[in-house]
Amino acid sequence: MHILENYNLKPHNTFGFSAIAKQYVEISSKQDLLELWQTGAFTNKPYFILGGGSNVLFTKNFDGLVVRMINQGFELLSEDESMATISVAAGENWEDFVDKMVDLSYGGIENLALIPGLCGSSAVQNIGAYGVEICDRLLSVHYFDLETGQFSVIEKEACNYGYRDSIFKHELKNRVIITNVVLQLTKKHQLNTSYGAISNELTRKGIVNPTIYDISELVKEIRQSKLPDVKEIGNGGSFFKNPIVSQEHYNKVKEKFPQLISYPAENNQEKLAAGQLIELCGWKGKQVGNVGVHAKQALILVHFGNGEGKEIVDLSNAIIADVWETFGVKLSPEVIFI
Repeated sequence: MHILENYNLKPHNTFGFSAIAKQYVEISSKQDLLELWQTGAFTNKPYFILGGGSNVLFTKNFDGLVVRMINQGFELLSEDESMATISVAAGENWEDFVDKMVDLSYGGIENLALIPGLCGSSAVQNIGAYGVEICDRLLSVHYFDLETGQFSVIEKEACNYGYRDSIFKHELKNRVIITNVVLQLTKKHQLNTSYGAISNELTRKGIVNPTIYDISELVKEIRQSKLPDVKEIGNGGSFFKNPIVSQEHYNKVKEKFPQLISYPAENNQEKLAAGQLIELCGWKGKQVGNVGVHAKQALILVHFGNGEGKEIVDLSNAIIADVWETFGVKLSPEVIFI
C-alpha cells in the first residue's frame, strides 16, 4: 500500500474528466485497509471511496484522500442442488464477474451483464436492468467500519434497498468501506424474460428455450446497440433515475403525451422512462460545448473531450428544468457529484 500525492483521477472515472486528488491510495486486502485506518487517514480529513468511477462526476479537484478498493476474486461458500452462495471481492469488475458466473452456470444476474463498475459499488447502488436488481440475489455485505475500526457484516434485510438506493447512501454513507458482497445464485434457473427488449429479441432470433448464456448475450447486444462505449466517448451510464409519479399525475401527463412509456411501481404509482421525457423535450443528440446528450439514448450524458465536470452539471440542470416545465416531473441524477 502506497499513498500517492496530487493524483489525477482521469483514468478512474468513465466521464474522463481530470480531477486532482490531494492523496490517492489503492487497497488490495483487509490488512491494507486496517493499516490505513490505524494511520489516522480518515480522522478529521475529507475522504472519498471510489469504485469503478462509472457512476461519479468529478466537478473539481478533491482536497482529501481518495480510496479505491482493488481486491480481487470470488469464493464458493456453499451450494446444493438448486443454489450456490458466492462471496465476491469489492474490487472485482462487475462485468467480468457476471461473465464468470454465467460460464460456471450460476444464474440470477445474467440480466445485469455489461453494467460497468465494481462489485462493491453494485451493492451501494442496487444496480438494476431488464427486470432484475442486485438486491434480488444479495444475501449480505461485508464492510470495514471507519468509526470503530472493525470488520462487520450487514444482512440484506437491513440494507434498506430501494430503486437505486440503499443504506450505504444514507446512514452508512462515508462510514463504511465494502470489502465483499455475498450473493445467492441459482443452479436451477428461473429466467426473467419479462422485459420487452429481451422477449422481442428472443422471438426475433427464434430462441424458444433460452439459457442464462443466451440472456446475458442478448442483454449485451441490446446495451451495445444503444449505449456508448466509455472507451470511445466519456459517459457515466444512465445519468438520471427513472422518475416515479402518482397515478393521478401520470393520467394527466398521458392525456397530453399518449406515447408516454411507463411501468407499474409500488403503491399504485407509475415509473416513467427518463430517457423518453428528455427526448420529448428535444435534447437527444444535442451538443453543448464539450458535452452533450447521446444521439441513441437520451438518458446518457456524454463528454466529447477537453471539457470540465461543471459542463455536465450545467447541462443536467438545464434538462431537469426543461422536463419539469414540460411534464411537471422532477428528474434526479443517478450519478454522484463530487
